[in-house]
Amino acid sequence: MARLTMREAISQALWEEMERDPKVFILGEEVGVWGGTYAVTKGFYDHFGAERVRDTPISEAAIIGAGIGSALTGLRPVAELMTINFAFSAMDHIVNEAAKMHYMFGGQMVLPMVIRTVSGGGRQLGATHSQTPDAIFAHFPGLVVVAPGTPADAKGLLKAAIRSNDPVMFIEHATLYQTRGEVPEGDYIVPIGKSTVQRPGKD
Repeated sequence: MARLTMREAISQALWEEMERDPKVFILGEEVGVWGGTYAVTKGFYDHFGAERVRDTPISEAAIIGAGIGSALTGLRPVAELMTINFAFSAMDHIVNEAAKMHYMFGGQMVLPMVIRTVSGGGRQLGATHSQTPDAIFAHFPGLVVVAPGTPADAKGLLKAAIRSNDPVMFIEHATLYQTRGEVPEGDYIVPIGKSTVQRPGKD
């Protein structure tokens, strides 16, 4: 096993999934040339090219809308929102389209899309960058919400999310990016929805 930070584990999962499946691509603000606000996609643009690492305008609604459209055509987009606070600018797309399309069309289509975003404050950021509204998204039927707490979970859950046929909100906490831990190497998957017992109770 390697000792990785949460940031490194997420980056590794993304890289491995893009190498494994040519249908996986990334889109979002500054994800390409700049390498992402938190440097998660640093080096991706040079390796995978502009077709698969797409810088977008500053419009969360456009990012999510483009992700939904590409997922409906059979691609597997990983749409990055710089901060979860700005997901509210794309709420209609997220909760009334992405989350519900499979059911509104009688199960005839799937929407394999991951929305990667960052939550939490405490890093000298402004008020509109510092909220933690994660739980709100768990109230919308059809939307899977994942919030990893360790580097190992981050890698395994992101790989599972990318392979899922459901829309997944993958929430990364800003204060955990430098957390370091053991991460299995290779094609390591953590099943979504299966809990890990950290310490058995006695009551």
